[in-house]
Amino acid sequence: MTDFTPYQSLIGGGLIGLASVLLMLNIGRIMGATGILAGFIQPISGQDWAWRAAILAGMVTGPVAVLLLTGEMPTVDVPVSTTMMIVGGFIVGMGVIWGGGCTSGHGVCGMARLSRRSIVATASFMVATAITVYVIRHVIGG
Repeated sequence: MTDFTPYQSLIGGGLIGLASVLLMLNIGRIMGATGILAGFIQPISGQDWAWRAAILAGMVTGPVAVLLLTGEMPTVDVPVSTTMMIVGGFIVGMGVIWGGGCTSGHGVCGMARLSRRSIVATASFMVATAITVYVIRHVIGG
């Protein structure tokens, strides 16, 4: 079962929102994680690569910040096999391609800009997530 962590979720969501606003204010870019990763792999310029590398480094080193603040590493319990994670990652990757962006780009940045496309995409993510969780937990029994 998933732990209910309202304070950590609120703090994490606030930090994601703050980072998104700062990125838009400072360099006029949208903080979509998939787009940031794609531009890191195939950068337009050295300057374009640098800000993407900094954001990705922040994402990777986040647990170290938690360790420094709390004295313990965050625990991550993944209740599925590695194979299922790979399959899920592939499915999410296809959704990112077909949906023209990821949950962070549409859900955080696009909805904040009142983009109809992002609102529809985010509603689709949420419905698909609810159906998937229901099927996995109550139909398949995972």
